[in-house]
Amino acid sequence: MSTENKNKMPMRQRLAYSFGAFGNDSFYGLLCGYLIMFITSHLFDTGNQSLDNKMISIVTLIIMCLRFVELLIDPFIGNAIDRTKTRWGHFRPWVVIGGTVSAVILLLLFTNMGGLYKKSAIGYLVLFGVLYITMDIFYSFKDVGFWSMLPSLTTDSREREKTATFARVGSTIGGGMVGIIVMPAVIYFSATKTSTGDNRGWFVFALIICSLAMLSAWGVGIFTRETNSEIRKNKKDTVGIVGIFKALSGNDQLMWVACAYLFYCVGINIINSLEVYYFTYIMGAPKAFSIFSTINVFLGIIGTSLFPFFSKHLSRKTLFTSLLVFMLCGIALFTVAGDNLALVLIAASMFGFPQPMVFLIVLMVITDSVEYGQLKLGHRDESLALSVRPLLDKFGGAVANGVVGQVAILAGMTTGATASSITATGRMNFKLMMFAVPAVLLVISICVFAKKVILSEEKHAEIVAELEKAWGKHIKDDDQPAKDVDIPTPIAGTLMKMSDVKDDVFSTGAAGDGFAIKPSDGRVLAPFDATVKQIFTTRHAVGLISDDGIALLIHVGIGTVKLKGTGFVSYVEEGQRVKKGQELIEFWDPTIKKAGLDDTVVVAVTNTKKLGPISLTAKPGINVQAGDDVLQVQLQENDEELVPTTD
Repeated sequence: MSTENKNKMPMRQRLAYSFGAFGNDSFYGLLCGYLIMFITSHLFDTGNQSLDNKMISIVTLIIMCLRFVELLIDPFIGNAIDRTKTRWGHFRPWVVIGGTVSAVILLLLFTNMGGLYKKSAIGYLVLFGVLYITMDIFYSFKDVGFWSMLPSLTTDSREREKTATFARVGSTIGGGMVGIIVMPAVIYFSATKTSTGDNRGWFVFALIICSLAMLSAWGVGIFTRETNSEIRKNKKDTVGIVGIFKALSGNDQLMWVACAYLFYCVGINIINSLEVYYFTYIMGAPKAFSIFSTINVFLGIIGTSLFPFFSKHLSRKTLFTSLLVFMLCGIALFTVAGDNLALVLIAASMFGFPQPMVFLIVLMVITDSVEYGQLKLGHRDESLALSVRPLLDKFGGAVANGVVGQVAILAGMTTGATASSITATGRMNFKLMMFAVPAVLLVISICVFAKKVILSEEKHAEIVAELEKAWGKHIKDDDQPAKDVDIPTPIAGTLMKMSDVKDDVFSTGAAGDGFAIKPSDGRVLAPFDATVKQIFTTRHAVGLISDDGIALLIHVGIGTVKLKGTGFVSYVEEGQRVKKGQELIEFWDPTIKKAGLDDTVVVAVTNTKKLGPISLTAKPGINVQAGDDVLQVQLQENDEELVPTTD
């Protein structure tokens, strides 16, 4: 069976994951954008403007503070997910449970809870705080679990990119749809048809979005699958506060991309959260926000679809900088657009169009930092690394929630306000916070990413290659009686000593003892009866475990990871039993040579500590055929771990 497509998600799963992203961003848009507008414009209506403003200020500050508190919990959520072991996997249970609970509670927050605030302001604030932090924690389990699934679906950088692109299309449509239907839906379902609707309209709108979010979470839980592989197995657990922050801080690329994304997130969340206020209270055209949101959805899909093309021709650093400069141009136009609808739509679109692509760049760097951290720290922390991105999104959302609530009060954009009631001072303060502050933050983000983030696709490929060379060192096996085992060559060609291989990791024996073959054929055969333990993502290497417990890495070419599978076909899959002489890999040698790479096939016994002397039984330089015995390994009785890990 060919495993050329083994690391690709089936279309059914890819669509389910995309629908999950749709529901996730719909929910996030409702939570971060429109809950605050409901609170500032409709929730508090005692008739006492001073009291209403005080309640708005307190509630929005509670939201901001609770979200900051929840940020400290996110890494522990990631660690808890990493350590979850169920028959349904690490992530899917949390996606379903978190998606269900958070949707129910958020819907409750779109009510006045029976008018409790009029009876007991303190009681309302306490209940609101408890419900909000509970909802946010369960949403974090869902969000971290959902995006942390990406490395478990494939370890191939390009395949991750394709899957993430599908997901981002779903995110774009989901987040954009909320903006499209918010004002028409709220007004339509309201008993009182004002420009911003009423409580009933907001509740029905929230019911629609929360239902979609819950349904999409269940879709992910039912229709997606996690793929296990040897490279995903942690060499040690990350436990406790020290372990968690050591894992994060020790990964410098994760930290630098997080720093750049932090400034970016705060900036875009402020503008995105205030856009609906701009259309409603500055322009006096709330329904025009639906026009902008519709345009933004289509532009987002176009931008997401173009991302693979741009990422293929531009480095991540160049693309990130170019996109943020384009956004800054949009902000500049926005500042002078006034109430000119055409200019406002152009400016807002220029600001919104690059956002899905920026998200994908950051997601790819963070995802690739999983392997970077694994190589550097000696253990793999998928959910811990992937929890950083939603953590920063939430930080930006938390800041934006606090800012929006206070700006709404300062600008007079609270219950009963209209565009005509906003003063010139209020407009100036509003625009200063909406445009100037975010622009400065985006400039800082550009500088950090350009100077500090070095994790390119090429660098990631090198890291994966290093991890592949270390394969098999952690494998344990039952004791075997002492005996000599002959190992045949898996391919025809000229026999070489391992020390003559033009790669330091192999030639020094760091990857294990063995031999190499200068190939005269492109067919790699199983040298003995074995179990396939690892098929590497670029199909240029395979890891076998013999019935005697010998871990054997067969690696075709030096630096061939750069070909990303081009010219290679794999005929087996992980966990498959193979017989001696069965074809494992076929490769097209001219492809390797055309790329200027060495086609030497390396055969390394990686679990050498379990074994006694390893020696060549054939003379280097002779021509051999596949199946000829060339190496002898002595098994010895001991109960030690085969080789210490690199922790």
